[in-house]
Amino acid sequence: MAGRVTVTENALAAILALAAHEVPGVVGMAPAGLKDQVVRILKRQEASEGVVVRQDPAKPGQYQADFYVVVAYGTRIPTVVESLAERVSFAARKFAGVELSQVRVHVVGVGRG
Repeated sequence: MAGRVTVTENALAAILALAAHEVPGVVGMAPAGLKDQVVRILKRQEASEGVVVRQDPAKPGQYQADFYVVVAYGTRIPTVVESLAERVSFAARKFAGVELSQVRVHVVGVGRG
């Protein structure tokens, strides 16, 4: 059976957020923008919180991803960031069949893990 599967940016963001939560040293995700902040105020948790995904204008068919994370106190931040970038790139390829051209990790806080 021939066909085409399309993964929306919201679905991809949810997949990537779940993969990011599996990285040792990541305590949680922080609201990425006004929409996430409103959702949090209204007490509705979304799987994609803290992740912004958009198509790469310079590379058709590839995506850019921004992560807004809280890391555990005492962890080595560069190691956590590198592990997160590797894990989410793998998840994007394996589960969604897409490539990430760029992964940006914004450490917005430190918490107890």
